[in-house]
Amino acid sequence: MMYLIWVVVIGILAGWIAGKIMKGHGFGVLGDLIVGIVGALLGSFVFGLLGIGAYGLIGRLVISVIGALILLWLIRLIKK
Repeated sequence: MMYLIWVVVIGILAGWIAGKIMKGHGFGVLGDLIVGIVGALLGSFVFGLLGIGAYGLIGRLVISVIGALILLWLIRLIKK
């Protein structure tokens, strides 16, 4: 249960950071936060498949931001 809470918190932070990195009109605050949470799960899944683990708050945040960036990029690619 505590792990899920940390995933959500880190995902929200990752979504905010990814929204700041990806310039443009964005999806609004709520949209970027939701994308961040899904991106955190996506990043954890992808890096887990690659055999790359993240330990500590900073490591998980980096993987979550990368996952959120990938997800934002894919969404914007599909929207065009």
